[in-house]
Amino acid sequence: MNNTVPNTTAITEQDKLPIKIILVEKDDKAVVNFLKKFGEKIHVKVMNSPESCLEYLKNTYPPDAIVISRSSGGLKFLEMIRAEAWTRTLPVVITSDHITHGLLKEIIEKGADDLYPSDFSSGDLITRLDYFIKRRHYKAMQQTKASILDVKIPFWKRFIDVSTTGLALLLLSPLLIIVAILIKLDSKGPVIYLSKRVGAGYKIFSIYKFRTMRTDADQLIKNMGSLNMYTKNTDTKQITGLCETCTGLGSCQQQLYLDGEIVCEKMYLSEKKEKVAFMKFQNDPRITRLGKFLRNSSIDELPQLFNIFLGDMSLVGNRPLPLYEAEKLTTDEYIERFAGPGGLTGLWQVTKRGKGKKDMTEEERIQLDIEYARNFSFKYDMKIFFMTFPALLQSENV
Repeated sequence: MNNTVPNTTAITEQDKLPIKIILVEKDDKAVVNFLKKFGEKIHVKVMNSPESCLEYLKNTYPPDAIVISRSSGGLKFLEMIRAEAWTRTLPVVITSDHITHGLLKEIIEKGADDLYPSDFSSGDLITRLDYFIKRRHYKAMQQTKASILDVKIPFWKRFIDVSTTGLALLLLSPLLIIVAILIKLDSKGPVIYLSKRVGAGYKIFSIYKFRTMRTDADQLIKNMGSLNMYTKNTDTKQITGLCETCTGLGSCQQQLYLDGEIVCEKMYLSEKKEKVAFMKFQNDPRITRLGKFLRNSSIDELPQLFNIFLGDMSLVGNRPLPLYEAEKLTTDEYIERFAGPGGLTGLWQVTKRGKGKKDMTEEERIQLDIEYARNFSFKYDMKIFFMTFPALLQSENV
């Protein structure tokens, strides 16, 4: 079998844990030779039969891999271990005195992960075992992300959303009509602003809001980075286009083609890392005269009642984010904030924002979102909902 290790993130010696192996081998001489060759590098549990190995696996935490000789019933063992859901992904290495293309094909079909000569005269077993550990960790993280993004909205939550928003839309219809007329009289442009947002389970949808900004607001935001309330305190030195290493060598050693231009990839990744996830401005120059009132009174949010009624989001939950914000929160550390329902109001809105404080950091806001995703319940939702009313007339002009 090909012993080339895929390009994975390196594990430092400090980060490594002992590699735990079960060796299934009837030949005592082969066991001794294996321990002489690898005994100081890995933890080995020796078993003398496939049956005893299976029984041991039922009562203990799975090892990092199993090494079993063909002469000890390795191929039959493969069939048994791959038939059980709890051992289906456990790495299995087969050893044989004679390696042929036919044997290689057979063990691949039966689900083996590697094939080595009995004396391990070729191939790097330790390197491959490192790879198996990384592969298992990667698959576990992928499964975790998949489960996180499979968000199920409870019946009680959906029932409350439909019943309350249906009644609210009926009662507020005169106000909605009046606001729509005032927006038309105040400035040119559509009454409703559609914005792509990312909600629960990273679902992308169009959110409805009364327009409070100029029609060219999206173009103006590109030049407003310095006004962002969440901007990090970074050194504003002039960027030369090259990282420190490339500058010393006089030319870029790691070129990246971006928007028709050649840039230094290291510099690009460094700048991207410094960008903040959230965008919010004080005294935003893009907001219209009527827009300031609509925002401060939160009337601009009322059309989102249609989003809630249609099931795009909920009354209470984590605020659905614009695409450019959401894409920065897909790391293992932050992805959990999308495991909670998206909402019109949420935990962070009724904590610091509702009290008029201006010291909420980007990290604090993310952690509040994660806290809600982990703990939301009927009681928690009701608490946030009733705390929302004092927060509606917020004191910060954002």
